[in-house]
Amino acid sequence: MSRINNLNSLVAQRFLSHQNRALSKSLERLSTGLAINRGADNPAGLIASEKLRSNIAKVEGAIANAERAEQVVNIAEGGLTEVSSLLVELQSLVTEAGSEAGLSEEEKEANQTQIDGILQTIDRIASTTSFAGVKLLNGAYDFQTSAGSLDNRVLDFQINGAKLGTSSQIVNVIITQSAQHGGLFLSTNGALNLNNSAAHRLVLEVAGTEGTREFSFASGTTITDIRDSINSFSEVTGVSATLSGTGVRLMSSELGSDRFVSVDVISDGQINTPAANTGIYVLSSNDENTIRSATDNTDFSAVTTAIRDDGLDVGAVINGVTARGDGAEISINNDGLDLSITLSSTGNGAQILDSFTAFGITGGGAVFNLGPDVNIHNQIRLGIQNVAARNLGNSGTGFLDDLGAGQTANVVNGSVSTAQNIVDAAIDQVTLLRGRLGAFQKFVIGSTIRSLGIELENTKAAESIIRDTDFAAETAELTRRQVLVAAASNSLNIANSQATSVLGLLQ
Repeated sequence: MSRINNLNSLVAQRFLSHQNRALSKSLERLSTGLAINRGADNPAGLIASEKLRSNIAKVEGAIANAERAEQVVNIAEGGLTEVSSLLVELQSLVTEAGSEAGLSEEEKEANQTQIDGILQTIDRIASTTSFAGVKLLNGAYDFQTSAGSLDNRVLDFQINGAKLGTSSQIVNVIITQSAQHGGLFLSTNGALNLNNSAAHRLVLEVAGTEGTREFSFASGTTITDIRDSINSFSEVTGVSATLSGTGVRLMSSELGSDRFVSVDVISDGQINTPAANTGIYVLSSNDENTIRSATDNTDFSAVTTAIRDDGLDVGAVINGVTARGDGAEISINNDGLDLSITLSSTGNGAQILDSFTAFGITGGGAVFNLGPDVNIHNQIRLGIQNVAARNLGNSGTGFLDDLGAGQTANVVNGSVSTAQNIVDAAIDQVTLLRGRLGAFQKFVIGSTIRSLGIELENTKAAESIIRDTDFAAETAELTRRQVLVAAASNSLNIANSQATSVLGLLQ
């Protein structure tokens, strides 16, 4: 080498600079713990990891939302637990008031004072149970329906959940099967005409959902007397009687397939009326106001086993989904709509095949977003009804505030049996609400938190593989770069020393 331009030195400098940059990169990755610190490190990897980081933030937010929802439900459940305890105590007081002979007027007044206190406490719990300043049990999270939209065929309804998005949801109902009472027709051809009337009796055993009662009728008994006798025990049997032509129509007190009427003939009393005009007829399953067939009867003397007729549940379709029928009540429970509707049991309610718009749902409900994305798919609207005394019960039986002093179901001079029915309905209502909240907490919130936790783990693992530093590999690379930098430095020293030989030529 006899030239001043030292090409070997330039080559050594270039490689030394390259190794120094690589060494700096390794040190940066080891100090930050990230394999990608800027877009130039890995453009595609940066895009993928940033999307994964966004997903991680969404999932963490969704978990926080689910945990917050669980706390909301816990507080609501706490209030409802106390309401349930008060209702049980109320049931005890009402039942005690049913024994009039052993209870003085002062004791009744004392019981009524306790009942009034319980009703006031229930109202206070309903109005004060809250989370972060938002009331939970006063109807603030109940669903709202459009004003004046309720069809007159709807007696009562309860909305437990609905997906509304940005618009309201119309509830359309199609009645596909008429609800029916269990029913039989006793044809006596007018007043009873029994052979040897002084000695014989027509003895019937009438049974219904509530129980059984035996009736004995002498010759000359009118159909009005037969009706009145059976109706005097309607609460015992669950069967009511009405006059129809020359006989008596027996009907179950309520609609539904679990309601029935059964009549067994213990003794026919040797009835003299021709068999064609007497006996037991089964009512039509399509129209309970008519008998199944004019000739489809069993003469009293031919009855060897009890003749029974069961009622029918209403059949319906709600918003294109086949509803569950229970007497005059229809209900559906799916991802988009969870509600029950009690139809009128008279007129064109549950007994006339028809289609109509029941009502419109315009808003309301406690909205929980339990997924990473904020959309209707991940949102759940949970209806939490008002549990104040004026709302517990139903329009058919009455409401809890009817038990207050001076009201129709007070225990001093009101109807105690009505009071007990109201308390039963209120207990069922609160219990169902607690069960629904419990199911939401266990199977929706609990499952959501667990599934989101697994998703968070997997997403973080995927993001870590792309972006985090592999310390074992990077440490080995650092050692390699350090050796190469040292070698390049030595090479540069050697290349530079070669240039000094030019000075020897100048001496």
